[in-house]
Amino acid sequence: MTMTAVRSRLAVSLGLSLALGAFTPMAFAQPHQQILTDAQQYQGEALKLLERLVNIDSGSGYVPGLTQVGDIAIDELEKLGATIEKVPNSDGSQHILATLKGTGKAKILLMAHMDTVFKEGSAAERPFHIKDGRAYGPGVMDDKGGIVAGIYALKVLKNLDFKNYAQITFLLDASEETGSDVATDLIKKTAKAHDVTLNLEPGRPADGLVVWRKGSATALVEVKGKASHAGVAPELGRNAAMEAAHQILQLGKLGDAEKKTTINFTVLKAGDRTNVIPDQASAKADVRAAVPEEFDRIEKDLARVSQDKLIADTEVTTSLKRGLPPMPQTAESDRLMAMAQGIYGELGRKLTEEGSGGAADASLSAGVGTPTLDGFGIVGGNIHTPEEYAEVESVVPRIYLLSRMIMELAGR
Repeated sequence: MTMTAVRSRLAVSLGLSLALGAFTPMAFAQPHQQILTDAQQYQGEALKLLERLVNIDSGSGYVPGLTQVGDIAIDELEKLGATIEKVPNSDGSQHILATLKGTGKAKILLMAHMDTVFKEGSAAERPFHIKDGRAYGPGVMDDKGGIVAGIYALKVLKNLDFKNYAQITFLLDASEETGSDVATDLIKKTAKAHDVTLNLEPGRPADGLVVWRKGSATALVEVKGKASHAGVAPELGRNAAMEAAHQILQLGKLGDAEKKTTINFTVLKAGDRTNVIPDQASAKADVRAAVPEEFDRIEKDLARVSQDKLIADTEVTTSLKRGLPPMPQTAESDRLMAMAQGIYGELGRKLTEEGSGGAADASLSAGVGTPTLDGFGIVGGNIHTPEEYAEVESVVPRIYLLSRMIMELAGR
């Protein structure tokens, strides 16, 4: 099926009026009872699988843990009849492509990631546990909850013997948190071959889906100065650390709140002895922007503004390395959101429509023109902190939402 065809089907199924640029969400009076019943019955199993995954350290680059998580996911997906392909990553880990073939026309891509931001030993220090309706543990919402949601949505569809799709591909990224050239190429290539992408990043605390994301980049400032004895003759040196501090203060103002552009310096290096004026210094900044043009502007402004130096005879150079592109809100993402809103309405629930400053694999899918919607994982909060949690109460509705979304996208 061509992308034009799937967009046309989305427009028809949602009652869109493209000429007027308006849309009306589908009205569903009652939930799909079998899907709801299955999702409810699977909650305990899903939480046990989540516990197994959370209790395995799988920080980016930690191959033993990523392999364990991948093997568990493969085992579950093979039980559903999926064909498995492992794609070697540059760090020795492996990305996973699990493919299910159906009898319909639509090609649907699901994405989640196996790596977390937590170091080895975190699982032993803070093992999975449930308290006051919340599940805790490293990576419980980002993104092991997404892996679980995807697996159990596919279990629900298998129970229905639902095959009215040409193909469902479940891509499990081993390096989403850090990014890799292998993952980038794999996601772009896979997304191009599909009609729509649902990314299983965590649902936000307000129980929503993500319709736009900022892109990411890293700014680098390098300073060359002149070394000298800090006590005997500091005036003969050219302090690279002081110049770097000056640059951080002025370049840190290059963000634009109205355009959602931020620049935050996060990594600083200078000197290694207290009695020597440092002749080298560097600083890195996290840069986020909602539109690609802002990265071009930041790159030019870094070079221009950095010429205003505090210390004469120092050399300052700047560069900007682009990461994931922005995922803009589009007519296609609006239509997907309306579809999801109608499905959640079957449960008497309402989704919030959200954007995020965090970059994600969804940006790569959207960047190649594949209609993409994000945030289909389990709802949670305190992302990337030791207090990260997932709402136990969200497990059933999120499995329901993803199952029904796949059905609607398949055209049933």
